[in-house]
Parts: sequence; structure tokens; C-alpha cells
Amino acid sequence: MQIAHISTHDMNGGAARAAHRLHAGLNSSGMDSCMLVQEKAGDSSHIVGPKGGFAKGVGLTRSFLDRFPACFYPRRTEKFWGVNWLPFPGLDQAVLSNADIVHLHWFCAGYLPIHFLSKISAPMVWTLHDMWAFTGGCHYTGECTRYVEQCGACPQLGSKKVQDLSHKVWRRKQRHWSALDLTIVTPSQWLAKCARQSSLLGEYPVEVIPYNIDTDLYKPLNRRFCREALGLPVDKKLILFGAVNAADDQRKGFQFLCPAMLSLALISGPDQFEVLIYGASQPANPPDFGFPAHYFGKIQDDYRLVELFSAADVVVAPSTEDNLPLVVMEALACGTPCVAFDVGGMQDMIDHGNNGYLAKAYDTDDLAKGISWVLEDENRLHGLSKSARIKVIEEFTTETVAKSYVQLYERLLGRTLI
Repeated sequence: MQIAHISTHDMNGGAARAAHRLHAGLNSSGMDSCMLVQEKAGDSSHIVGPKGGFAKGVGLTRSFLDRFPACFYPRRTEKFWGVNWLPFPGLDQAVLSNADIVHLHWFCAGYLPIHFLSKISAPMVWTLHDMWAFTGGCHYTGECTRYVEQCGACPQLGSKKVQDLSHKVWRRKQRHWSALDLTIVTPSQWLAKCARQSSLLGEYPVEVIPYNIDTDLYKPLNRRFCREALGLPVDKKLILFGAVNAADDQRKGFQFLCPAMLSLALISGPDQFEVLIYGASQPANPPDFGFPAHYFGKIQDDYRLVELFSAADVVVAPSTEDNLPLVVMEALACGTPCVAFDVGGMQDMIDHGNNGYLAKAYDTDDLAKGISWVLEDENRLHGLSKSARIKVIEEFTTETVAKSYVQLYERLLGRTLI
């Protein structure tokens, strides 16, 4: 069975890392899996991307040009808007033509035109990594539910016109995606519910299969050793926050971290804790958390991440919206409890009171309360840590997730042969 995964990136960002992990897991399970990407960072022969400086430059140009239509909306709040309007795909169609299953992932930034999906003859599986597939261009909708209808008058574009860019993109998707051989997969129950409610994808079958993680790589390491290796204090409780573009992406909730930490300082005093932040470098005027803070910048290396997760006592993930964030899964795999707002797919990973704490959405006092609850009792912390690892072993291993996808592929191929 030949599986062709389509993803704009192979390594850059959570969606790409999740797609790459699945691709690698399928190869390990005996499948013939390859990835078609617009920007290739790795060196695997199973990943097909642009070759040579000119081809790579074209890929970057596609990404730049795809942003152009949104520039006509100067009041837009969404920095990244997916239009996918370029007429020609940027992938190797010869590789695609040999696939038994075409597995779509995140293919924005101009990689795959909207109309191209209707030209793919093989059965398609589409793992949604955000909400773009059923919106008029945004990747997360916030409080807007216009994707249930036909988009238009988009608040993220700062538009009050019904026939705006979001509606036009929605109409293009409807025109070309109304009769596809397509099965939707969402990593979280929350995203599945949204997809089923959407006007674009609601008629397609939707299955829930979570992301996978290598539990031989992401595992608990000796805490003292990791702290000494990272130059961190061994006698403090360490609170870790991290994400891609941690300080700039408002959706990841960095703006909630400071008030939560100040609230925690009032609850527990200022001398017990220190804060760790990865995904951002220390700014010129760093915020006052009420505790010392250590910035680690952007981290691409898995081993470095494992050290950080193992060094921390708790991970805080105050996202305002999220699907199935890898930072939580990676932390749990390393035996580190997580505290998060009860939004999106957090419930799929964090069992409240068992391996972490789910705070009321956007309530920084409750977020601080959850962090304090996790850390105030050593026996409780040990139990939460043990349960965190068990959760991942039972539900998110590469073997378990790859098996679910293989069963889906076989079912789809059997259906097409009838």
C-alpha cells in the first residue's frame, strides 16, 4: 500500500511535526509512505520537496503570493490567512499518481490550490490540524460561527460585507469539494464536532484519530540531571510554557501567563517557583512574572525538548483555542503534569485531577489555582506524573495510532473495490 502525505512543511510547526511522525510511524509498520512538501527541512529520501535553489525559491514565492488577497483588508486581525488561490500545485504529481491513498495534512501557504482536490482520483484522507478546511480562510475562528453557514462579513478580516474574501473562498471550496472521495480525520473530539457542524464538510464521514508520539524518545529523564544540564536550579518548582512563536501567537495564551504567575505569587509566595519559556527569546523589556524567568528561544531538537519537559514540574498551556497541541502530549509523555484552560482538545489529553488540571476558560486565577494544586503536594505530584505517562502509553503511541490509520486505509480501499 502506497501512501502519499501532502504537507506544506515536513518539520516546521506542530502540524508538520505531527504529519511527519505519522509518516515515519507508517513506514515503521510496513507501509510504503512518502511525504510531498513545499519546504523540506529534513534529509529523508521518503520526503519529496523542491530540489535546487530556484525550485526552493519558487516555493517561498508561492507562500508570499498566497497572502496577497488578504492585504486588501487593512483592518484584518488574523496575520495568516489561507486563500490557496494560485492556479498550479507545487508538488510532484508523478509521485502522487502512484499513490493508493492520498493523505492530506496542512497544505496552505500556496502549496495546493483549492480546485486541485477534485483532480485526485485516489481515495483521500484529510487529517485536519486546524479549522481552515471548513472556513473561508481563517485557521481558528475564535467566537465566530459563520463557518456553519457560508462565512462572509468576517470579523478577522475586519469586514462587514457579506460578499467578502472569506465568502468567496468558502464558495470556491464548496464548488470544488462537493463530491470528493474524502474521509475527514480530526485529532480531537472538539475539532470533529466543529467539522460535523460545518457547511463545507458536514456531509463527509468524520473520524477521530489522535496524534502519535514516540514514547521511546519522549520519556521521563532524571530531573536533577536535566536541570544541571540546562543550568537550572535544583531546589525550585519549575513551571514551563512553550509553543512555536510562544510570545507572538495570541492563541497560545502568552498574554495569560503573566497575570496567572502574579496570581500564583499571591497564593504561594514569590520564592518557590521559577518560569521556563521556550519558543521565544528574552525580550528587551521582559514581563514581570513575579518569579525569575529563563528563556530558551526556539527549539527544534527533540532531545532538548525532552530535557526541558523532564526538568519541569508542570507545563502550563493557556491556549485560547487549540486542537491537540503537541506540547501537552510531549509533556505528558515525559511524565510532566499539565495545566490548561478547558478549551478545544485539551480534554482529550488532560484528565482533570488525574494527570493535570483544566481551568475555567480564560480565568487566570483558576489557572494559578491549578498550578498551585499540582505543585503543593509532593505525593500528589508524583501520582499525577505517573498518570501522565500512562495516559500517553495507553492512547497515543505510534503503534496504536498507525494501526488505526492502516485500518482506515484498508477500509477505504476495500470500499473502492466493491
